[in-house]
Parts: sequence; C-alpha cells; structure tokens
Amino acid sequence: MLLLLPMKYDKYTIKTTAAAEDILSAELTELGVDGVEIEDNSIPDEIRGSEIFYDELPESQVPDGEALVSFYLAEGKDRSSVLRDVSALIERLRDNLDMGDGGISVSQTADEDWINNWKEFFHQFEINFEDGKNALFIPSWENPSDSGKHDYVVNIDPGTAFGTGAHETTRLCIRALQKYAKEGIRFLDVGTGSGILALMLFLFGAVKGIGTDLDPGAIPAVKENFAKNGLKEADFELILGNILDDKAVQEKAGNEYDLVVANILPDVLEPLTPMVPGLLKDGGMYIVSGIIEEKEEMVKGFLEKAGFDIIEKQEDGEWVCYVSLFHRTV
Repeated sequence: MLLLLPMKYDKYTIKTTAAAEDILSAELTELGVDGVEIEDNSIPDEIRGSEIFYDELPESQVPDGEALVSFYLAEGKDRSSVLRDVSALIERLRDNLDMGDGGISVSQTADEDWINNWKEFFHQFEINFEDGKNALFIPSWENPSDSGKHDYVVNIDPGTAFGTGAHETTRLCIRALQKYAKEGIRFLDVGTGSGILALMLFLFGAVKGIGTDLDPGAIPAVKENFAKNGLKEADFELILGNILDDKAVQEKAGNEYDLVVANILPDVLEPLTPMVPGLLKDGGMYIVSGIIEEKEEMVKGFLEKAGFDIIEKQEDGEWVCYVSLFHRTV
C-alpha cells in the first residue's frame, strides 16, 4: 500500500499478563482497531532451540509473566466509542482470565514507525508435520537460512491483516490441514486474514477456495501473499463481510464444500458452527482453532450439538484445534 502522507496513530497500551495476551489481541482485532502488537518476555516454542533463528531476538523490558498489548487508532476514528468497547472487553475477559493490571496508557506514533517496528520481532520460523515433512515461513525482509531442507518454503508478510502462521492457533490449523486436506478439494476459509491458511491449502493441493473476512486490509494482504508464493492465478475469491448474518455474503459463498476451516474465537464459533453443515458436502470436514483450553469443552459441545463427529483434538500450549466430520442422516 502506498501512503502519500504520513498518518498519525494513537497507540494505546494495555498492561496485562502473558496468559491473557493472545486472546486479548485477537478480541481487539475483532473490535476493528487499526493494528495490534504484543510485547512480552517469552520465547515461542518454535524458536527455542531452533538453529534457523540466526538473529537474536530483541531483549524485552517486560517482566516475566507480564505483557504489554498495544492497539492503534488512526486519526479520525471515534476514540470514545472504541475505548468504551475495550474497557468492556477487559472486564468481560476477567471472568475467565487473569488480566493483571488492565490499565491503559496512550502515546502517538507515525505510520512508518508502526509498520516497521513489528518487523523487529517477526523472524523466519518452521512448522514440523507428523509425516516428517516441514515448512519454512519467511518474511520479505529476511533471506532463507536453509530453504533447501524444507518441503514447503512460504513467503509471508501479514501487512495490516491478522495471521503469519507463528501463533499456536494458526500452527495447529496448518498441521491439521496438512494431515487431512486431500488434493483437489474445494474449501471455505472463514476469517481469512493474511490468507495464510488458504495459501497453505493450495500448496497442499486444493483447487478452489472462498474466503471471508471483515477487515478490508485482508484484500491486499491476501493478494500480495498469494503472488509471493506463485499463486497469483489460484482459483480463490475473498468476500468482504460477515457470513454469520449477511445474506449477500452467504449467497456468494455458496455451499457444497469439502472443507470449512475457521481459526477464530469461540464467541464466533458458537453462531458459526450450526451453519456449517449447510455449507459442507456429505462427509465434509470442519477444522476449528482459536480455542483456549478453558473453552475447549464449550466448543466441543457446539460441534456435537450441530451433528459433527470429532475425529481428532490437537493441542499446542494452551490452545486447542478440533477436526470433525459431518454425515447427513437419511
């Protein structure tokens, strides 16, 4: 995206806990803020002990167990409304999570500072699969250290959209897709974000896909990431809108999918899941992630109530992914 004039953003920083940072950042994204970043003192499992991370990660000043979750609002956005929503969100999350202090501070930054600062924290990483294969994910500002040793080499930049593959929920989805998605399938990706899951499905052999997202930033992110990976001509359409209640989106998305995948929050999975049987072919697969372990039984209940047979539960840290099938009864 070309910015002709630098835009100023207000940066709001929430002091919270490392245990709450992931779900808080995801919920903030759902509120429609203009960007989210996390600072903590943890080292992701994919980085720890891996030789491919040849750059040292920047040292964090955040104490162990704590986290700073920042979100950005561009000039002209209704701050009072967003901040009311954020305050209500923090209080709602306190019911299930240790949110820590929960205080919010504010500062101002230029767009070029925001766009470039997060690059300091995002480095290449790999995902290993059950069958012994693996994938290397590389941002555009780094060169691959040993790409010849990997079965899949993926060039990925999130831009302003959500999702790089590094988070546990996305890793879980990618592993499940690599294990279960068959060549030649047609899929629906609900909450496409940067396009990482759709991109991987095409690399795994899918022939056609539809994605939905609420964020207009997903459109250029998907286009750029597909082009970087030789998928410019892939048969994929991204629909902007809410598939839960927008009839036009529902009609455009259609049905008869072999696979529906959704890496989104349980609060969205609850109304989405009863709709999915109508989107799938008989025997179609539904893969869901974005589920913190405290809510896994709740999501399992959604799936079973909608008639899905759960065939596998995968776990990564405190996050869960369910793989399920739907069979119509005669």
